[in-house]
Order: sequence, then structure tokens, then C-alpha cells
Amino acid sequence: MMAQLFFRYGAMSSGKTIEILKVAHNYEAQGRKIALMTSGLDTRDGAGTVASRIGLHRKAIPVDDKMNLFDLVQAKSTKDEEAGDGKIACVLIDEAQFLKKHHVLECARIVDELKIPVMAFGLKNDFQNHLFEGSENLLIYADKIEEMKTICHYCGHKATMNLRINNGKPVYEGEQVQIGGDESYYPVCRFHYFHPDTIR
Repeated sequence: MMAQLFFRYGAMSSGKTIEILKVAHNYEAQGRKIALMTSGLDTRDGAGTVASRIGLHRKAIPVDDKMNLFDLVQAKSTKDEEAGDGKIACVLIDEAQFLKKHHVLECARIVDELKIPVMAFGLKNDFQNHLFEGSENLLIYADKIEEMKTICHYCGHKATMNLRINNGKPVYEGEQVQIGGDESYYPVCRFHYFHPDTIR
């Protein structure tokens, strides 16, 4: 099967991190090596930690803005093969919305030149419904795009947006990046994004 660049996106609490940990486990259970990465921006559980809301977590390579992912994976794969440990079978990236454009293009090179599949998981839009840089470029360059679904915090309909919360009140202005979990963001439908105080 040809290697491909996958982008799996979803609102907050759609199970993205649980899924990436499951995929990592499945590869390793078959004796295949993975390279697990996450954004270096999220340091809530320590830099380079992939952590889900249900308590699962494991160490990963923290990605910073200047890192070249192609060079990293090529060097690691070559080193592992020379040591007799086998080639990297898959690259898994959590919090992919925080990738820079060059990171996404490097992921495409990993797929096209090293023939290693890359699976990126992340948010599509920020709390103001703008695309993150990483998400925008993954939507452009990914071979396969899949939505991971969850339900609205208020009504149970499908959630497509992320509502930022501060002291129980919705926030519509501010910096794009504010690291937080259930206490800071609610997954919401379009209606409740604009009308969070309305019961429907």
C-alpha cells in the first residue's frame, strides 16, 4: 500500500488523542516502529507529552517552529535501520494545528520520498473560526482527510466549533493560541457558538 499523508480533525473532545495513542499501540503491538510527535507549545503535562482527557499519556518528540521533520525522520529511520531495529513504519503527529507550513511540506516529503505514512491529528478551526496554519496546509496537502465527530456541549447536536470560555463566559477575542482543556473550551454546534446562553 502506498504511503499517504492523513489529516484527522475534530472539535475539542472528539477523541483525537485517544485515537493517536490507539494507532501507536496497534503499530507497536505488531512490532513496528513509530515516530510519535506533538507540539512543543503544550506543556501542561510536560513538553513532549501526548495526553488524553481520560488519563492516557506517553512521551513524544516535541515539535518546535524551526524543526525540520523530514531531516529528523530520515536521520532516525537511517539510524534505526543501521542498528538493526527496522525502519520507522509510521509518523504520528498530535496537535497538528500548531504545525507551520514548512512542517506540513516536510510531512509530504516524508510520505513521497521516504515512503513512510504520516498521520496528523488536530483541530481545524480556532475559537474565532479561523483555520490554524497547520490545519490549513494539511487541508491543502493531505491525501486523505477525515472528520472525527463529537457532540455540542449544550444540545447534543454535532459539534463543529470550539467556544473559548473564561469564568463561565464565552470569549470571542484574543490570541489564537491559548492552551487549555475542558475548563477553557467547549465543543459546540454553530447555533450555540453564536448563542451559548440559549436552550434549544
